[in-house]
Amino acid sequence: MKTRLLTSLAIVISIILMFVLKIYVSPYFFDFFFLVITICASYEFAKMLSRIGLYNNLTIILTFPAFVTTATLLGFYFNLDFGYTLLISIGLVLVGAIISFLLDLCRKKTINNEIKIRELKNMSNVKFAFKRSLNTMLGLVYPTILFSIMIYINHLDSIGLEAVANFDGKLSLVALIIAFIIPMLTDSFAMLTGMLIGGKKLAPKISPNKTIAGAIGGTLWCTVLSACIYLILQAIDYFAPFISLLEIWKILLIVFFGSIIAQAGDILESFFKRKAGVKDSGKILPGHGGMLDRIDSYIFVAPYLLIAFVLILL
Repeated sequence: MKTRLLTSLAIVISIILMFVLKIYVSPYFFDFFFLVITICASYEFAKMLSRIGLYNNLTIILTFPAFVTTATLLGFYFNLDFGYTLLISIGLVLVGAIISFLLDLCRKKTINNEIKIRELKNMSNVKFAFKRSLNTMLGLVYPTILFSIMIYINHLDSIGLEAVANFDGKLSLVALIIAFIIPMLTDSFAMLTGMLIGGKKLAPKISPNKTIAGAIGGTLWCTVLSACIYLILQAIDYFAPFISLLEIWKILLIVFFGSIIAQAGDILESFFKRKAGVKDSGKILPGHGGMLDRIDSYIFVAPYLLIAFVLILL
């Protein structure tokens, strides 16, 4: 428990440091922060896929986050529309899968040995390479493409919408705060509520520790505390000029559904871990498990928030 608390403290301090650097130095520190997280999570997910039997190209999965981050930042630099920049990232997924396929076709001896080791009888090199490219594609989309949306949120001030100008370059700051508090509050209070109330399990075959009461409590407490955070930010001089531009009922609506999506992301990762026969995705975070265990909620919350901010708020 002590180890878990110390790791949690280190995570919170790291996030606070990133916010300070974003405000006073540059938003690109957050981009690098997200890149490191994505590489670690991608490694863990690729290993889980292999344990499940979904053999993949680990090298491509590990290098892919750097290419996506670079392409995304270049898109912002050249003032490309967010939609076009995202299409480029999706295009890179196809490129990565094709490269994986071609590389396997060129390594006949290595592939033949792997086919024998995996006891994949009557499977041709071409079929093996094709299946491996598809599995690699899965490892590129989850978590890299989905989690890389956090970079878009970090640069939300660059989006080409007239309403953004009213926030004086601080819309991304508010969006990032919401992006971080949704999974944190939901996860913490779902666990506490579940421990106190207990009751019927939410998904006993996938995540036996989660309860329906915990899921409901996590969402409700997340929404209530988000309202408190909103009022606190409204009382701070730095945030006051623009936080009022975001109507509280819209924020709470976004938080409410975001909390539900965060729990869905957590359950999906639990499904992969159950299939892989592991308790945690890794051991990089003492007391917490792997990096993927910490960002599983963010993987779906990030794209949801980007859409929510564009459609509902702006």
